[in-house]
Amino acid sequence: MEVVQVLHMNKGNGETSYAKNSTVQSKIISVGKPIIEEAVLEISCNNVIKSMGIADLGCSSGPNALSVISEIMDIVQARNRQLGRPVPEFRVFLNDLYSNDFNDIFMSLPAFYNRLKEEKSIGSGFCFVSGVPGSFYGRLFPSNTLHFVHSSSSLHWLSQVPAGLESNARKHLNKGKIYISTTSPRSVLDAYLLQFRNDFSLFINSRSEELVPGGHMVLSFMGRRSADPTTEDSCYHWELLAQAIMSLVREGLIEEEKVDSFNAPYYAPCVEEIKVEIQKEGSFIIDRLEAFEVDWDGGAVTDIDTAQGKLLIGQGVAKTIRAVVESMLESHFGIEQNVMDELFIRFAEIVGNHLAKSRTKYINLVMSLIKKG
Repeated sequence: MEVVQVLHMNKGNGETSYAKNSTVQSKIISVGKPIIEEAVLEISCNNVIKSMGIADLGCSSGPNALSVISEIMDIVQARNRQLGRPVPEFRVFLNDLYSNDFNDIFMSLPAFYNRLKEEKSIGSGFCFVSGVPGSFYGRLFPSNTLHFVHSSSSLHWLSQVPAGLESNARKHLNKGKIYISTTSPRSVLDAYLLQFRNDFSLFINSRSEELVPGGHMVLSFMGRRSADPTTEDSCYHWELLAQAIMSLVREGLIEEEKVDSFNAPYYAPCVEEIKVEIQKEGSFIIDRLEAFEVDWDGGAVTDIDTAQGKLLIGQGVAKTIRAVVESMLESHFGIEQNVMDELFIRFAEIVGNHLAKSRTKYINLVMSLIKKG
């Protein structure tokens, strides 16, 4: 599976679209806002910036795509006015993979520019928004052109399926599973960790070239508290999705060999794994590194003890996961739409039953890094 070509959130504004099912990602952005604000204030206070370069990496599309950019601009504008300084011009770069729904973002820009003019008195000559398609596991921008980099709900996606676990591998090492699980052999865990190390170090090194000295980066992505990558908080949603897929295998709707050859290009690291790579690369100071719990449905359903609550939370989680992973499942399994629908109906039921017994949560890691000057 070529991740760069295949991975994208569900496009458009339909029932299964990312735009309609990104409440969890919005919640994650909200959790990180105080850390974003702190970083942006530090840049604004310590530097007189005439033209501020801001990049949002893994911006996706839908209502979240421009929300962080708008917040950053608000903070910069307010602080500069407090300090009696002119508001800088903003160079905004929105990055995601080539198959991202950039058209959706571009169509929302007129309304975004109007809001800037009416609510913030920022004219179009002071804000320049560009789309930058490509993988952030490598260089995207010229040297020393960015002041602030943000990325949310993206860095848990790897650049590729780990070596040895690809669909065309001679031997399938993780049979019946689609990610790390308690039954995965040690070689699978090691392959995932190695791929994360390679990718994250490349990401950090690339940004160190693009950020100005003293520039800040706030990164937010799925992780885990434990050193053990098989714990529920790091991988159990994949375990439940595998159960739903295997139920279709037993009915002959999906080929078992297709399951054995699929491994998600995803990794939820622990804090120590992140620190090791940042310190090894050497260009950044870790200003903040915190872990937050996030409900699988973003906290939308509170009456989980009722039958209706169990149904709603299962459906909500299933829609969120479907909006994110459907492009990969469709590419690998080649299943028809009615089978995909059935898969996520079953997944919703499995999730609802699980969360009624154990309110497993995602662990979201948020870090603020400063480029050494």
